[in-house]
Amino acid sequence: MTTPRDLMIIAMDAAPEHTVEQGNLSLALAGAEVIDLLTAQAVRLEGEDIVPGYRPTLGDRLLEEAASSLVREAPYESLDDWLWRRGRGLSSAYLAALEGEGQLTRQRRRWMPFRTSQTLIDSPDHRQAEDRWTSDEPVLATLAASLGIRDKRTGDPPSVADDAVTTVLAAVHDALTELEAERQRRAIEEAAFDNVWRGE
Repeated sequence: MTTPRDLMIIAMDAAPEHTVEQGNLSLALAGAEVIDLLTAQAVRLEGEDIVPGYRPTLGDRLLEEAASSLVREAPYESLDDWLWRRGRGLSSAYLAALEGEGQLTRQRRRWMPFRTSQTLIDSPDHRQAEDRWTSDEPVLATLAASLGIRDKRTGDPPSVADDAVTTVLAAVHDALTELEAERQRRAIEEAAFDNVWRGE
């Protein structure tokens, strides 16, 4: 299992109590991929730039895809640019991967999270993600908290010791803040347009 897959599972488990916007989840998944690539020494950070390292076998198709999409020559891609580029539609890719692996089952309900009629089955992968979640593992807990998922816990998630991972988590937080600001700006513009249209 990988951090993004664990995060996807936790986000699905949390719905509908903590329904996560797909754009938010995609940004967090892209950040989780960088964290796993850092752990595998497939990348390192130089300031805010993602610098590719050697190419280990990662054992996960989407993580391999992430590694293959790295900019391998200077000027390297910034962490912020990676989150927005790689994050585009990434939650749908992880949902499709879980579906393709038979990790989902159909439910007869009128409304389901992620606009799908499927939910997670009880599987070793699901239990592993839950174990990581219930143990309050710092990286997963911080990523989930950035998406508004904290279960019944109070206070901040445990601190992360690795400086590079902390940099990635901060970049995810900043990107989510930027996305929310953009949503608010668009809502204000749409409201103003509606008022003009109605002659108010």
